Amino acid sequence: MSTKTGIDSDILERARERGTGLPYAGAVTPQEAYQLLEEHPNVRLIDVRTNAERDWVGRVAIPDAQHGAVQWSTYPGGVPNPAFAEQLAALASKDDVLLFLCRSGVRSRHAARLATENGYANSFDILEGFEGDKDAEGHRKTVGGWCKAGLPWVGA
Repeated sequence: MSTKTGIDSDILERARERGTGLPYAGAVTPQEAYQLLEEHPNVRLIDVRTNAERDWVGRVAIPDAQHGAVQWSTYPGGVPNPAFAEQLAALASKDDVLLFLCRSGVRSRHAARLATENGYANSFDILEGFEGDKDAEGHRKTVGGWCKAGLPWVGA
């Protein structure tokens, strides 16, 4: 059992092993993230994509009580969100296990780091993100990610 979270989970153990040397707790696969969300009420998914991405590309389809959205950067312009930590505090407790999600797994790493720096010790990156990397034709949702894994989501 993880004494830091109160969650008895091999998933978090593996995630922490993947996180060795990282400035946040660790990293989970999309499938592991979904399993954690299904099994533990104090696990929260924090979508750090822009509002436009969620509106135009799609969103995770999980209970509202288990997810929230805090833009890492704003649209248009891609300016870092100066209120990120403040907005995160309105959504999550420092005791929660936080799973950060972005498009492909880059912004979520930054968000997990900043959350950790702000006292959220159980901050994890969701590897591959919502859409995953681009394939040979430049399309997403075909090479990794929440959508490719067949996890619940709703389109725009």
